[in-house]
Amino acid sequence: MGEPEHVRTTYNDIHNIIRGVSDKIASEFKPDMFIAIGGGGFFPARVLRTFLKDPSTKRNIPIQAIGLSLYESLPGTTAEQLGSEVIRTQWLGPDPGKRLLGRRALIIDEVDDSRKTLQYALHELQKDVEIELQLLPESERDSKRTKFAVFVVHNKLKPKLGDLPPNTPYFVGAEVEDVWLDYPWEAIDIEEHDRLAKEDKEKTT
Repeated sequence: MGEPEHVRTTYNDIHNIIRGVSDKIASEFKPDMFIAIGGGGFFPARVLRTFLKDPSTKRNIPIQAIGLSLYESLPGTTAEQLGSEVIRTQWLGPDPGKRLLGRRALIIDEVDDSRKTLQYALHELQKDVEIELQLLPESERDSKRTKFAVFVVHNKLKPKLGDLPPNTPYFVGAEVEDVWLDYPWEAIDIEEHDRLAKEDKEKTT
């Protein structure tokens, strides 16, 4: 089996994809918190904040960060874990559930590949919220329950190994085939990356 096809995207590509879906996110979910999955979710979260404001305060939406790794080789990671197990490298700090209570939190990543990372992130964040809710009087829990949604720049059209609850709002910037996406923030030589991305586009037009 050969190496998968590589598709290069530029910063401008990503910016315009996010801009194109921002109105839909604003009208259908109205987030007041972003949770970026590092490192691919950082840039999309910052760009999305340019187009969305907190619906109640009209101020910038705060960006929180969590670190999850599925494909990156980390110290202590075994060959069996690489690509099969989600490793938590960073979380929301102490008492994460308190930060989340009552929020409309949008989880952001660059790509939905196997969906295992997104499944893990949502499950663990919901678990943090449930722990905090149990400390409240039962009459207050429903009003303080966090609403989560997911936004990815690209969704790969392939069978998924992870699942999201069916009632979770899910926003996609662009659907792509099962290709290897080369993002600009991964490039060492950005001019060469952009040159090759331009060549790729000329071949398909």
